Amino acid sequence: MNATNGVMMQFFHWYTKPDGKLWSELRENAAELAGIGITAVWIPPPYKGHQGESDVGYAVYDMYDLGEFDQKGSVRTKYGTKDELQEAVKSVRDVGIQVYVDVVLNHRIGGDIEEEILATPFSDGNRHEQIGEPRKIKAHTNFNFPGRSGKYSPMEWHWWHFTAVDTDGNNPDHSGVLLFEGKTFDERVDLEKGCFDYLMGCDVDVKHPEVQADIKAWGAWYFDTIGMDGVRFDAVKHVEAGFFPEWLVSIRQHSNQPIFAVGEYWSYDVQSLHQFIAATGGNVTLFDAPLVRNFADASKAANTYDLRYIFDGSLVKNEPTLAVTLVANHDTQPLQALENVVEAWFTPLAYAMILLRRDGYPCIFYADYYGAEYEDKGRDGIDHAITIPSHRFLIDKFLSVRQSHAFGEQHDYFDYQNCIGWVRTGDAEHAGAMAVLLSNGDCGIKRMNTGSPNMHFEDVTGHLSDVIISDGYGWAEFRCPAKSLSVWISKFALH
Repeated sequence: MNATNGVMMQFFHWYTKPDGKLWSELRENAAELAGIGITAVWIPPPYKGHQGESDVGYAVYDMYDLGEFDQKGSVRTKYGTKDELQEAVKSVRDVGIQVYVDVVLNHRIGGDIEEEILATPFSDGNRHEQIGEPRKIKAHTNFNFPGRSGKYSPMEWHWWHFTAVDTDGNNPDHSGVLLFEGKTFDERVDLEKGCFDYLMGCDVDVKHPEVQADIKAWGAWYFDTIGMDGVRFDAVKHVEAGFFPEWLVSIRQHSNQPIFAVGEYWSYDVQSLHQFIAATGGNVTLFDAPLVRNFADASKAANTYDLRYIFDGSLVKNEPTLAVTLVANHDTQPLQALENVVEAWFTPLAYAMILLRRDGYPCIFYADYYGAEYEDKGRDGIDHAITIPSHRFLIDKFLSVRQSHAFGEQHDYFDYQNCIGWVRTGDAEHAGAMAVLLSNGDCGIKRMNTGSPNMHFEDVTGHLSDVIISDGYGWAEFRCPAKSLSVWISKFALH
């Protein structure tokens, strides 16, 4: 599904400034991104959220409002206007970069009118456990989009287009999830909490025919209006798995394009990821959440972590063609819901492991590339000031080497717990060899066979200034600094 040696960039983070300038920034950076080797950008949800111009986009209000209508207190979204979005997407695609749009199908938030509904309370911890009798509740489930007045889609959403909510205007202090009359929780979802169908807001009933028709119509409209080459499905563990292939067939038939799809199934249990892949027939790739956990664990454990097992339990180890590998995203960054931070010293090592190896489709995180500073409350309720350092210098080096030397056979030297390495031998079109060595402890040293005899190798990271020369059989003794890495590439052969 991804181009050979393709690299995705997530071009936003949770705390992207709400100044409406992200689309313009993307347009201005398009040529530069193409030049460093980015082949696809994942953009945030481009439609109006219930917090208007400050909404990250995941609290979906109106998918047909791309920053065009005065709704929820603003015309623009957090990232800009519809016109600016169109200009940005065109600029990016004009330089050969694909655009993946973030599609949120699980929920809607910020309905315009309260409706009265008969609903049954279930335990938030166990969606199979009824905790009360059916009762009349009130919830904001009528979305009539007064600012749009039926433009692009005449559909209004009502309670019967949803399955459940967790708020009740009649009883604000209630607990649990309120399942609507005539509805059931989907079972083809993650099994956490019995079945993790309900996540937040007004839970979309993707089995309802009017819902299915409107979501498919939206995909066709978005493709015709803005353009897309792929989608990132949000919160797929909470949505009936069979709907994703159905929606993809619809948009692929409409566009006559092989629309790429990656899902956010954020579970550290790789077996759950395999089950989703099976349920969707391999039509949707998944982010490798278990690998992110391994990176975070390794960064915190330092030299007590056994690097030989860094890929154990990861998706890329067993489903390399369906794994999108990453180091961080907007949900795992500090102070966010799925916070699982890869410490700064280990971040370059992690990026080397996703950018310079053969398997997986790597994704670079905006905040790791450009850096970020922000403030927010943590889980402890205390305000924190966060600085994420930019790793742009080394990521650029890795991207350059990926384009020039990350080809051919891969030979792993995962034979010492604090120092691992691998070699790429090159292929017919790319004769250069590459050797990567990284350490989470003392200075590393390892003898590896490059397949390139009598060749000069230099460390492109600049960490070591030596020149290493392979012997007549291609073997050489490579080195790296303590708690760091070196990336050695062949420069020229001895004559």
